[in-house]
Amino acid sequence: MTVLEKIQTAKSPLFTFELLPPLKGHSIDKVYASIEGLLEFNPAYINFTSHRNETLIRERPDGSLEKRVARIRPGTIALAAAVKYKYDITVVPHVLCGGFTREETENALIEMNFLGIHDVLALRGDPVRGSRSFISEKDGHENADGLVRQIVNLNSGRYLDETMEHAVPTSFCIGVAGYPEKHFESPNMEADISWLKAKVDAGAHYIVTQMFFDNAKFFRFVEACRAAGISVPIIAGLKPISALNDIRLLPQTFHIDVPNDLYKAVAACKDDVAVREVGVEWATMQSRELLKAGVPGIHYYTLGRSDNVAKIVRGSF
Repeated sequence: MTVLEKIQTAKSPLFTFELLPPLKGHSIDKVYASIEGLLEFNPAYINFTSHRNETLIRERPDGSLEKRVARIRPGTIALAAAVKYKYDITVVPHVLCGGFTREETENALIEMNFLGIHDVLALRGDPVRGSRSFISEKDGHENADGLVRQIVNLNSGRYLDETMEHAVPTSFCIGVAGYPEKHFESPNMEADISWLKAKVDAGAHYIVTQMFFDNAKFFRFVEACRAAGISVPIIAGLKPISALNDIRLLPQTFHIDVPNDLYKAVAACKDDVAVREVGVEWATMQSRELLKAGVPGIHYYTLGRSDNVAKIVRGSF
């Protein structure tokens, strides 16, 4: 079943999580270990992030600098397929605008379709590191609503080559991202909701949110979406705090607030072991409240470690 079908037929909220592909040259075994630490909780699906090329700068022995373009986490589609067939579980690869042309996107979607992967999360992606604004590839999508429309076209049998005859339609279920504290590039929440509605109107089937640490902001976001005419399911995205640096880096990286109670609890910790316990307690509190409120599912951002998420799910679901 696709993600939407799982949401529509579920008797209780879905538990889902996200993993990163291994760094180039690393083993898939850590990914398997993370998954196996969570299988007992019957995850409905697993997301796999995708990454554009990055510009890497390395100093040569003579002191000069060498610039190299590389993808440091390749293999999203292959990893998703390996997990799908090893564990018989629904997988959701991310598909990005940034770094990819429309043709490259179409080819990736064709590969997924051949592999029996029929769920995708359509994202614009971040600007190139060091850049203040997002720049699409030549003949790439500038925004996620265009990417959603391309996927919808494939679902209708419309490929980029309009001369193709008897093209077989795909059947992708499409998720998109929502931002309870607004996307950092949006001038205000109202504008951000309108851009989210554009993605839904283009054909997205459900929304999964960016991480948040204050449930009140999620509830206000859902109310604003419904008031704007967005009726698709909205899955709550959570990330447990796991390191002392998180209270500094997460707000900078994701443009989100850390509630003062959480900030003080983490700041009082002596090491990351203690921080992880604080993160588990806070995310468990969030999860219980969200589940009581009737969310269709909770999606956990694991960053590759699952022991803390296992504790949260055990104490919540």
